[in-house]
Amino acid sequence: MSTAEVSDEDFQEILAQTRHFVRSVVLPREQDILAEDKVPDDLREQAAKMGLFGYAIPQEWGGLGLNLAQDVEMAMELGYTSLALRSMFGTNNGIAGQVLVGFGTDEQKAQWLERLATGEVASFALTEPGAGSNPSGLRTKAVRDGADWIINGDKRFITNAPIADLFVVFARSRPADDNGPGIAVFLVPADAPGVQVGVKDAKMGQEGAWTADVNFTDVRVPAAALVGGSEDIGYRAAMTSLARGRVHIAALAVGIAQRALDESVSYAATATQGGKPVGSFQLVQAMLADQQTGVLAGRALVRDTAQRWLSGEDRRIAPSAAKLFCTEMAGRVADLAVQVHGGSGYMREVPVERIYRDVRLLRLYEGTSEIQRLIIGGNLMKGASA
Repeated sequence: MSTAEVSDEDFQEILAQTRHFVRSVVLPREQDILAEDKVPDDLREQAAKMGLFGYAIPQEWGGLGLNLAQDVEMAMELGYTSLALRSMFGTNNGIAGQVLVGFGTDEQKAQWLERLATGEVASFALTEPGAGSNPSGLRTKAVRDGADWIINGDKRFITNAPIADLFVVFARSRPADDNGPGIAVFLVPADAPGVQVGVKDAKMGQEGAWTADVNFTDVRVPAAALVGGSEDIGYRAAMTSLARGRVHIAALAVGIAQRALDESVSYAATATQGGKPVGSFQLVQAMLADQQTGVLAGRALVRDTAQRWLSGEDRRIAPSAAKLFCTEMAGRVADLAVQVHGGSGYMREVPVERIYRDVRLLRLYEGTSEIQRLIIGGNLMKGASA
């Protein structure tokens, strides 16, 4: 089992500080984030000072060193406010940063991890127009040229691309064959010649969390940019990082579902209909009960899944099951929150309206719900035939 670098006592202090930051500092400014489509600079600076840009990066490389069981507790707190806050440093601690942590050479870790832990941003450049949840369809290519590599290709929906300092780029270095899928992963500075970031996407929700297309045209990187020094690492690095990230996203979904529930209870207790609190009506109470049940089940599943990951017992089925259940649950809870609020829940200045839009993405990124079902079912059948 993975040994925690941070004691329970110290972690509880970190968690309490994060909870205070989220609920007392960020939450009152959610409308600013929504209106400006940006996390204010002072909030970003405060998050960096707190170590949030590297909370899951090992202490050896400048991070806080939280393990996955601690990570999910953080995610449930961070999910309580605008998801743009967590998105700002989520790729550092998750899918991009964990590629470096798990598969990078010591030289690569020394070059980048401390910079990420102190506020620079890494983006995970995997998704393409024709390859999303299944990276085997990658068309971006990396070709050797002497001691260097030249990368050409287009990436889509890349989180934090407009503010990235580093792109963790997945590219096909050879055709797939019996030796593997032929996918390598490279560390490409955002200011490298030939890297072009498109305009930020106009999205349904998660205002302040920026995504964009990224184009790589004859981008030359040295051999030292090949993660792990091996062409064969890319696919495994992507799958491992995504599986771990799914546990985190599941926890994030629990956090935002808890917020939707709390907003629903508060509204039901104070809003009146016919001179009575709407929460006195049994049909409203039934909706609250369904919300609470989903949140409790999701929280228990996330914590159990994190422990299974740390012990090595299950790093395939459980992460996908947690992401599938918790993100679908968050969607149902958000929908019920709007229903509890009635017409008010459809108004832009009411938190549950934003939550309703924000949670929709959770079922899409880092593997759609359909992909999670295929992973779960496929692994169950593999186990049955083993």
